Amino acid sequence: MLHGRGGSAADILGLVDRAGLTRTAAIAPEAPGNSWWPTSFLAPMGQMAPHLDAGLGTVAAAVATLQAEGMARDRIWLAGFSQGACLALEAFARQGQGLAGVLAFSGGLVGTSDDPGGDGLYGHGAKRLDYPGDLTGGKAWISVHERDQHIPLARALDSARALTGMGAAVETRTYPGAGHAVMRDDLATLRAWVNQGA
Repeated sequence: MLHGRGGSAADILGLVDRAGLTRTAAIAPEAPGNSWWPTSFLAPMGQMAPHLDAGLGTVAAAVATLQAEGMARDRIWLAGFSQGACLALEAFARQGQGLAGVLAFSGGLVGTSDDPGGDGLYGHGAKRLDYPGDLTGGKAWISVHERDQHIPLARALDSARALTGMGAAVETRTYPGAGHAVMRDDLATLRAWVNQGA
């Protein structure tokens, strides 16, 4: 479970209780300075790469810890909010083969490279979402508000299409109006999906 900018491991672990997950082992790394990267996730890859690489390494280590403690890879979920949702999605796209899936609350893929010919979002250049992996058997939940000050709806929907193209079963939820929060449907989905494998 991956917290958002300014959040903490304790914050994101609180979702386990809020979702009523009583038989769930959860691990929540904490980002240095409580932020996975210092910019918007829409920033150019040159700015994002070192922070993203560090975050992806942290996620891989957390998954390895769970597996070393006897948890089967196909029972491990990634989940996160805001920055943490973006990192969770990116980890799933890049290294998620064999995982149960990902739940991204207010998030979108960071991307694989800059796309000079694409349409930018929120004042940033476009990104390519070209991932070579196979996520067949995995599930993904991506939620976002229609007007989210941090996560463009277009990026969330493009992320869903990218993961679908990799074979994942993707569900999206677009909440009306403005907002940036974990919603009741997010918690219900977290509870239902994780309990399926309990």
